[in-house]
Amino acid sequence: MSKSKRLLDLMMTVNRKRKFTVKELAGEFGVSPRTILRDLQELGELGVPLYSEVGPHGGYQVLNERILPPIAFTEEEAMAIFFASHALRHYKYLPFKEESVAALQKFYHYMSGDVRDRIDEMKHRIDFVTPARQAEFPYLAILLEAATGQKVLQIDYETKGKRMDRAIQPIGIYASNGLWYCPAYCFLRGGIRVFRCDRIHTADYAVSGPAPLDLRHVHLGNRDNYSNVQQREEAEGQKEPRQGADRKRVQVPVKELGCRQSGIYIELTQEGVQACEAELWSSSLLHIREDGTGWLEGGVPHKDLSFFARFVIGLCNEAEVQKPPELAGMVKALLAGMLDRYK
Repeated sequence: MSKSKRLLDLMMTVNRKRKFTVKELAGEFGVSPRTILRDLQELGELGVPLYSEVGPHGGYQVLNERILPPIAFTEEEAMAIFFASHALRHYKYLPFKEESVAALQKFYHYMSGDVRDRIDEMKHRIDFVTPARQAEFPYLAILLEAATGQKVLQIDYETKGKRMDRAIQPIGIYASNGLWYCPAYCFLRGGIRVFRCDRIHTADYAVSGPAPLDLRHVHLGNRDNYSNVQQREEAEGQKEPRQGADRKRVQVPVKELGCRQSGIYIELTQEGVQACEAELWSSSLLHIREDGTGWLEGGVPHKDLSFFARFVIGLCNEAEVQKPPELAGMVKALLAGMLDRYK
């Protein structure tokens, strides 16, 4: 085995292992311990973060900042990866902002000159536009970390001009139209709610209060199975229930939302269907006919009717509320209020 191939295989091996000894690696690669020591020294010089421990139970281990082995990309693959990362530049806040910038610079630097020239030519000819927002999202990293680690967070959350403490267990985070959202199990409401991340004033791991639920089976792709529509945040000043200081994880299925439901039916033109397709909450309600027209139908929390009234008004003549009568009444009241402004 050539030295270059052995170094590449050694890099992949040490990245895979949590801890190892020189003797183990020498036996695995069929070389002397002295050769392995030289190879490990070269890997360290290449940037592999190795840490050595002395003593009878010592050895080597790779620190958390481990690096990936070299990966070969075709020219088109390299350009696709570059522009996928380049598109994130429109987001002022990311859970891995500094790392993405560093990776993009590193990726670009090590490309061949002709590939860099192609990228430079394309930079101003392709883009993924995101609305510019003044909102700040300083807690994306801890929200994502809590979601992957099944942790409960205590947040100071503002909605409708009021602030209150909430214990939540995030499911994930996602961006839409320049804003970040965090679907999470809210222990105060007893169900999944969607929180605007810019309305979170503080976020930290809860040291007491509700024990984490087992939500490993719930993620962004299937959360609609546990809540029928993207939930708007409530603002009642109820005190959050406590369950003592026991932080042991309990396996509890996510409860269906217990709030009162209302059945809606809204007819849509082709343009109305296209407008609804752009809304993340519409997937469980939107039905499309072969001619491109469609309708919104399903059960939604009663408290969300005001949201749907405003949404229908935004669609103008592309939507018509057929039920419930209460929703149609809300639309009429809002339109009447708008007309009064322009008398």
